[in-house]
Amino acid sequence: MLDYKQLWQRVLVEIELGVSSANFTTWFKDTRIVKEDGGVIVLSVPNAFVKEWLLTKYHSTILKNLRTLENTVHAVEYVVNKEESRKKEERPNQNIYAKELPLEEAQVNKDDNLNPRYTFETFVIGPFNELAHAAAQAVIKKPGIMYNPLFIYGSTGHGKTHLIQAVGNQIKTSSPGKKVYYMTSEQFGQDCMNAIQNGKTHIFKEKYRKYDVLIVDDIQFFSDKQKFQEELFHLFNALYDNNKQIIFSSDKHPYFITGLEERLKSRLSAGMTVDIPAPDLESRIAIITAKSAQQGISLSGEVVDYLAHTINGNIRDLEGTVNTLLCHTQLRNKEMSISDIKNYIKNNIKPKKIVAVKDVVRIVSDFYNIKEESIYEKTRHKEVIKPRQVIMYLLREDFNISYPAIGQKLGGRDHTTVIHSCEKIKTDIKEDQSLVDEVGQIRNLLTV
Repeated sequence: MLDYKQLWQRVLVEIELGVSSANFTTWFKDTRIVKEDGGVIVLSVPNAFVKEWLLTKYHSTILKNLRTLENTVHAVEYVVNKEESRKKEERPNQNIYAKELPLEEAQVNKDDNLNPRYTFETFVIGPFNELAHAAAQAVIKKPGIMYNPLFIYGSTGHGKTHLIQAVGNQIKTSSPGKKVYYMTSEQFGQDCMNAIQNGKTHIFKEKYRKYDVLIVDDIQFFSDKQKFQEELFHLFNALYDNNKQIIFSSDKHPYFITGLEERLKSRLSAGMTVDIPAPDLESRIAIITAKSAQQGISLSGEVVDYLAHTINGNIRDLEGTVNTLLCHTQLRNKEMSISDIKNYIKNNIKPKKIVAVKDVVRIVSDFYNIKEESIYEKTRHKEVIKPRQVIMYLLREDFNISYPAIGQKLGGRDHTTVIHSCEKIKTDIKEDQSLVDEVGQIRNLLTV
């Protein structure tokens, strides 16, 4: 086993590469490994708020990185550093988490695994997620009948977990007799493995068949795991045949999850499949306004507008920035001016990723499983034409590159060819839902 300090420092290096500076500073400062017991890592955190946030938002990331560096690790537990927490409480005007939720409100319900903070009251609706929200509301009204299964997909931080747990919490309220259960795919897989090893698969099967509403998060975890897929397939059939509501989430459409059996893909996409893309400008403004109000701080219209235009990331990035602004406001005991905020953003927020033409070509080629070189060649093979047209369409629509420049970059083609390709995709997208899904998936990959 690696030295605790060395192991955690290596994990932090990996995590820092994938999150904004604001989030990294806010949530990972003063964290350390204090113990390892039989593959269980015990992580010390400065207070209960950080503990709850890491469990909710970063647990899978922490566990994944620990396992990558040390394969004996199979679980992570969090403990509050009482000494650090006491010191913070003793500092006047420096309790940066003064507005945190009471601990009892932040605890996950042990009976159904749902976090009570994930409700529709705190779910911000905008053009980017209104279809997913409408589908969720329909499920609540007629669970097991309307949109079964409900499959929500989109990139990390777009609000999938909040939405599917809000459905579970709402059904508990509106239909108290129904048994609801939420779990991650990793939890399902762990339960399945333990049952197989202990010869208790019959108990495992009975456990999940008793629920009226089963919510499974991050279904992409089942990629290439045949035994887990088989158990999920049979569980799905048992619940579906008895009009039990099933809800899934994933980072991509079920048809584009590699290593997933065709029969399972067919089941997963048999009901309502909805994408949650990145929030648009209007939605980012609404999210920042709502999150700051929830934290008890008031941001001027100028500040909200600046943040919405500057932070083009996901909802987590927006939340992290609002939380950090709250911390700075309380530490300084005064509101931050627009110049303070611009200074902070400049020094702490990662700039928006610039995607080169070659990146678009690579991602689209990988998506359609063709060679990158074929995009630039003069070939008219059917399997190449469509990906090439999609690339041209995205370069024009999403990156505003001129038609002549696109043609030049993609093998010296005439601009009229590019115009024709863009118009064809525009037309086809209006009539072909599978193409809509494909383009949506590619856009998600481009923002990762």
